[in-house]
Amino acid sequence: MQVLPVTLGLIAITVGISLFAWQQPGWMQRLIYWPPAVNRGEWWRLLTHGFIHADGAHLFVNMLVLFFFGSTMERVLTGPIGSVGYALFYLGGIVVAILPTHFRHMRDSSYRSLGASGAVSAMLFAYILLQPWSMLIVMVVPMPAIVFAVGYVWYSVWADRRAGDNVNHGAHMAGAAWGVVFMLALEPRLLARFVERLANPPWLG
Repeated sequence: MQVLPVTLGLIAITVGISLFAWQQPGWMQRLIYWPPAVNRGEWWRLLTHGFIHADGAHLFVNMLVLFFFGSTMERVLTGPIGSVGYALFYLGGIVVAILPTHFRHMRDSSYRSLGASGAVSAMLFAYILLQPWSMLIVMVVPMPAIVFAVGYVWYSVWADRRAGDNVNHGAHMAGAAWGVVFMLALEPRLLARFVERLANPPWLG
């Protein structure tokens, strides 16, 4: 697998900022998404929260998914929109994913959110739109990408309504939607190709 420079750069920057923020709690508080701060004009938090993580496991999982699926999406997108366009797709995923959360919690001074999960979900679902029957390894269990997507959306909706695990599932769903909408806006014919591939799984020959 060829991992291209922008993907590696995004991973390096995210890891570096996360490590720095763990050592400097004051910076963690300046970068995290916190509704009252955004409401008073600190709009950068809508982006910077995507470069900090709660702990090593949170950072590792997000960067691992970005490593695998970002590499593929960078190769796909660099041709039509360039490296800068690919980077903006990722950064846009961070911002778009947090917006529904902001409108939902904008009056909640106790709410905070951090992590690249929204942008990573955009990468993952953009990939699934291209390759719905490719095999993913999820918790050591192989499954088709489209099966994972259906389960992921169902679980995210259920968990978001339950709201008991301190994970921003709404951002995951918004990020996934951003990935799909972006790809279809870029190439509307992808929808017909997706439906055709979905109707013809590889084992039918």
